[in-house]
Amino acid sequence: MVRMSDLVRGIVRDARPAPAPPPASGTPTPETPPTADAAGEPADRPAVLPTRRVSLANTEPAEPVAPAAPPARTPAEPSEPSSPLFAALEQLLLEARDCVHGGAFPWARLEALVDRAAASLAASPDLFWVAHDPAASTRADPVAFHQARVCVLTLRLGATLGYDPARLRRLGLAAALFDAGLWELPPSLVERADALAGQELAAYRSHSRLSAAIVERWSAPDPRIVTAILDHHEREKGQGFPRGLQGAGIDPDARIIGLVDAYVALTVPSVSRPRLRPHEAIRDIVKTRGDEFAAPLIKAILSEISVFPPGTMVRLNTEEVGRVVAVNRHHPLRPQVEVVLDGKGRRLAAPRIVDLAEAPFVYITGPVGEDGR
Repeated sequence: MVRMSDLVRGIVRDARPAPAPPPASGTPTPETPPTADAAGEPADRPAVLPTRRVSLANTEPAEPVAPAAPPARTPAEPSEPSSPLFAALEQLLLEARDCVHGGAFPWARLEALVDRAAASLAASPDLFWVAHDPAASTRADPVAFHQARVCVLTLRLGATLGYDPARLRRLGLAAALFDAGLWELPPSLVERADALAGQELAAYRSHSRLSAAIVERWSAPDPRIVTAILDHHEREKGQGFPRGLQGAGIDPDARIIGLVDAYVALTVPSVSRPRLRPHEAIRDIVKTRGDEFAAPLIKAILSEISVFPPGTMVRLNTEEVGRVVAVNRHHPLRPQVEVVLDGKGRRLAAPRIVDLAEAPFVYITGPVGEDGR
């Protein structure tokens, strides 16, 4: 049986990191964020706890990552209900569509929603998984829905990478509007984005510049928002557009948005393929798009989403079947699983939780359908 660790060899290690000692009183905060192995968190910390930061190493020379992640709420303080918050973000982006050809953009409202989303994500993973669901929208504008999803997932990734609150807000604002130029293109063109060629492909690729021009016209509160939007389709080895930038020459926020955009796009169906399940989308990025995105960013998104995100039905090497209920960030391939079927396919009267991080001889052999097959 092939284990899923083969998919991520060289990107994620399954070794338990040693916790770093707390800084002495009065010790200055380091200038750069800690690496994933020096985050100082217990190795068995579940996904519902505050965000772990991952080092960008040398991928962002133009602007150092601030040392402190957004302050997490205490466990006793409940987070804002996630579904209404996501719906409010999507609704505002629907209104933004009406501002494309004139009218003032409501920056203050968007900033407030981005801040609320960041606080919600710091307190609980619920909003992350609401945005992760491709069926979460009941509205008819796929561009607004896509931008809302990318905004939330990007905020989570930015927090993981150690962005401070001000920089996280800027990242969220760019991620909420990065595809605004698609509203100026024919919907039929947007729907066939991955099957275009010739002049149609050139027209589609104009949306990065269109989006940047629209947000600049709306008087973005920070010019770096416009740059992040312009660069979101640039890729590590110069394969992207519109300027063919490479590596550190790409805006740091754009690199994050571009990765999340690619992941989210894979989780919805297109004209050329069915939608991919989360573990399939991650596998696609790791195996076929690894040269498009920086390895630290792929590692960071893998630590948040995991090959087997919550809700995935999986089979264990014991032949039991269960549903992933929590991701272990230090061991992305060893989540917590609620076992619902025994080794002979019989439903258990009382499902039980198995934390694979604490069960070294039990592992996932692969995903299964909702019926356990």
